Amino acid sequence: MLDISIYAQRRARLLAKMQHGIAIIPSAPEQQRNADADFPYRFDSNFYYLSGFAEPESVLVLIAGDQPQSILFCREKDMEREIWHGYRSGPDAAQDQFGFDAAYSISRLDEKLTGLMCNQPALFYPMGADTAWDMRMLKLRGAVQEKARSGVRAPDRLCDIRVLLNEMRLFKDAHELAVMRRAAAISTDAHKRAMQFTRPGHFEYQVEAELLHEFCRNGARDPAYTSIVAGGASACVLHYIDNNAQLHDGDLLLIDAGCELDGYASDITRTFPVNGQFSAAQKDVYEIVLASQAAAIAAALPGNSWEAPHNAALRILAQGFIDLKLCQGSVDGVLESESYKKFYMHRTGHWLGMDVHDVGEYKTDGQWRNLQSGMVLTVEPGCYIRPGDEVPIALWNIGIRIEDDLLITDTGHEVLTDAAPKTIAAIEELMKS
Repeated sequence: MLDISIYAQRRARLLAKMQHGIAIIPSAPEQQRNADADFPYRFDSNFYYLSGFAEPESVLVLIAGDQPQSILFCREKDMEREIWHGYRSGPDAAQDQFGFDAAYSISRLDEKLTGLMCNQPALFYPMGADTAWDMRMLKLRGAVQEKARSGVRAPDRLCDIRVLLNEMRLFKDAHELAVMRRAAAISTDAHKRAMQFTRPGHFEYQVEAELLHEFCRNGARDPAYTSIVAGGASACVLHYIDNNAQLHDGDLLLIDAGCELDGYASDITRTFPVNGQFSAAQKDVYEIVLASQAAAIAAALPGNSWEAPHNAALRILAQGFIDLKLCQGSVDGVLESESYKKFYMHRTGHWLGMDVHDVGEYKTDGQWRNLQSGMVLTVEPGCYIRPGDEVPIALWNIGIRIEDDLLITDTGHEVLTDAAPKTIAAIEELMKS
């Protein structure tokens, strides 16, 4: 059952931050896949965050001030269209069911906005997100300016509504965290299923099918992003998504996959041996990456800098690369020269929420921001060793990443995906079953 009070509270908070002015937030357009077929519809995250309304061709209008208003524009009720494409709320039902002050047909949007913009000091919308909407907003503002002789004033400030929304979305409320915990549990079970299924001779897409099956049967119809199922050398390709190769005895399999549930993403990476047993060289590299992740997780505490987990992971990785004879010199020297980037070239995490790389600034006033309770982030160090003259042959084509989702709490952190096996012993034991 949808709790509309959650969305009403978010709109009220945003209206208070706006103080005065009008905000226009469109949902995402439908996207054609081919001929008469569209891609499965996915709403705009900001629109849904504020409305809870999942139908396309919708726009949310918020008016801040002494008498704040929340107005929805959506498709008309149309019984004939519903026979072909399913239920439409229509403005009347949408206003009642979703708690808006008013609702109108989407066909009346420009007409109503020309009036609603009058005498508003500021116009808030997602500036630069869509050229067509930018032009539309400027055209409507111009129409209001044409009324100047009658004493009407057009908004004289154009503001990107995402500046306010991104900061709101960075801190998850209780409803969001409940959904994200459930998404994490579904994705954890999917990774376990994939480990138990994987054997030499299987194809990457067969393993991907196991992930998708587990997602879907638990109510998560879609992955949060295209799953990476990368065997052998493909694990050294960070965004590998072909997922079409056969798995070979002696290789590792890197899976980076997470479901989306009710608009919220999960994001897990596990790396494990195709045959169920790590080789000695694979163990050596894996233990380094696992230790670096443990150090990063330990540093993910309220009050610590966003950079603290990354820096903690880097020191462990740098020492490990020296031990493996991939890098030379001292830890500080490897870090200063950045020679480690040949084997670890990405950051150690990102914000997580409605978008898998979720919104929110990483720096404020030029400084890395501090972690605070309510933030959710990933921690995902890795090591990617391609063949090279100075690389020991035993390490060639070993690609390992280990990723978990963390909630920062008042006293520390909660690892939302901790149930997904990641120690060598736990992985090998699960793959026996």
